[in-house]
Amino acid sequence: MTRVLRILVVLLMAVAAHSAHAVDLTVSAAVSLRDVLVDIGREFERANPQQKVLFNFGASGQLLQQISRGAPVDAFATADQDTMDRAEQQNLIDRRTRVNFTRNRLVLVVPTDSAAVPTRLEVLGEPAWKRIAIGNPDSVPAGRYAKGALEAAGLWDVLKPKLINTQNVRQALDYVARGEADAGFVYATDAAVMSSQVKLAVELVTREPVLYPAAVVKGGGNARGAGLFVQFLRTEPAQRIFARYRFLEP
Repeated sequence: MTRVLRILVVLLMAVAAHSAHAVDLTVSAAVSLRDVLVDIGREFERANPQQKVLFNFGASGQLLQQISRGAPVDAFATADQDTMDRAEQQNLIDRRTRVNFTRNRLVLVVPTDSAAVPTRLEVLGEPAWKRIAIGNPDSVPAGRYAKGALEAAGLWDVLKPKLINTQNVRQALDYVARGEADAGFVYATDAAVMSSQVKLAVELVTREPVLYPAAVVKGGGNARGAGLFVQFLRTEPAQRIFARYRFLEP
């Protein structure tokens, strides 16, 4: 009987372990965070084995629309303050959990085989520069940052006919990398990801810092896991990974 009880205990423990499988944690995040957050997600799962991170990457504005329409999201990370402000105004996030976790720089890149490399934004007005990729300013923070910088330089109206709107910053990067655009506005971290295909030409001065916030989404279903993940972004292990991908401290 003792042996039978032992077997039953082992079976019950196995069933309990199976029922305690990792809970899904859905994170919607700006596409410029794709590479770094995948690594950070693995580190988070090692520290929190009860959580399984599922990422949904895209333009911050598009992700906000998805959340506002009821998409099942637990945590939200954007590439700008404006989008998170709107999420807060729409009562979509728990504002008490909102934190800034990393920073970036906006740059102009050109294909590596480009014969000319502009050293000033004003050069883009010359005939040689025909197609310039930019994230759609209506939904892409990188595009909004770029538009602000061009307006401050008095170049927005001059360059507008040359601009090719993209769905997100990585699409702008791809256009330049494939030579489908003569230049493009992306983040410094994006340029580093494709350093063999694009080269940095100009670092832009933006009206506001490129600061990334994150917060727990209300009604997401895994508020505990979302809170843990948002907090984890500020920890030393996560910040080391951000630094490796050339992100800056917030």
